[in-house]
This record gives sequence, structure tokens and C-alpha cells, in this order.
Amino acid sequence: MSAQPQESSPLPEKNLRAIRHALVVPQDRDGFDVGLDHVLTEVRASLDLGRLNEFIHTWWLIACDSVRDPVGRREMYERAARVQELTAAGQAPPRGSKTWRELLAERGAGQYVIGEPGPTAQTQIAALPQ
Repeated sequence: MSAQPQESSPLPEKNLRAIRHALVVPQDRDGFDVGLDHVLTEVRASLDLGRLNEFIHTWWLIACDSVRDPVGRREMYERAARVQELTAAGQAPPRGSKTWRELLAERGAGQYVIGEPGPTAQTQIAALPQ
């Protein structure tokens, strides 16, 4: 994503309205809307709010990224579209010069912990391929 994330922007509250409002890229908003419809259908059938909580947490993380680096979010979708075009034309997509570990460090992966903070999250990050 872009090299200069916006650190000064406040993170969105962890509720559906605030999360959707923080999504600046149309593809993110579309994905949020489709996903919310799907998860609400699941919740109605199962009467289990766990899936909704998971959805909110996942999209909150995406919204935080959107707030911190809106230009980077747009660039990500542009690159994805380019890769799809190349693949459809039978060409190999370009390879990046950074490892997953380097990309996660740039994006502040340690700032957002999925689930409870602790050794599990650190183990998951440490286990990423070089």
C-alpha cells in the first residue's frame, strides 16, 4: 500500500454504522454490504451472534486500515485488477520484492491482534513464510 499511512486519523468505533462509514473504497463498501446480508441470514438461521461478532471485528480491522491509508486501499484494488487482467491474458503477475513479514511490519501488523493478545498471535506472525 502507500508508503505514508495517515497516523493522525482516529480509528472508527467498533459498530456497523461507524465501520461502514470509514470504508472509503467502493469495493470495500460493496463487500461489507454483501457480507452483512450474508451474516445476518446466518444469524437468523442459527440464532448465534458469534458469527456477527466475527464479521464486525474483521470489518473493523479493514476499516482501521482504510482510515490509516485510504490511498493504499485504492492502490491495492488497482493492483488486484491488474493481476486479474494479466492472469486472464495468460501472463504471469509481477512478483513483489518484499516478504510477507516485511509487508506486515510496514502495515503495523502488531497493532491489531485478532482474538486475545498473547503468544498465539505472535506465533502466527512468526510462522509466516519468509
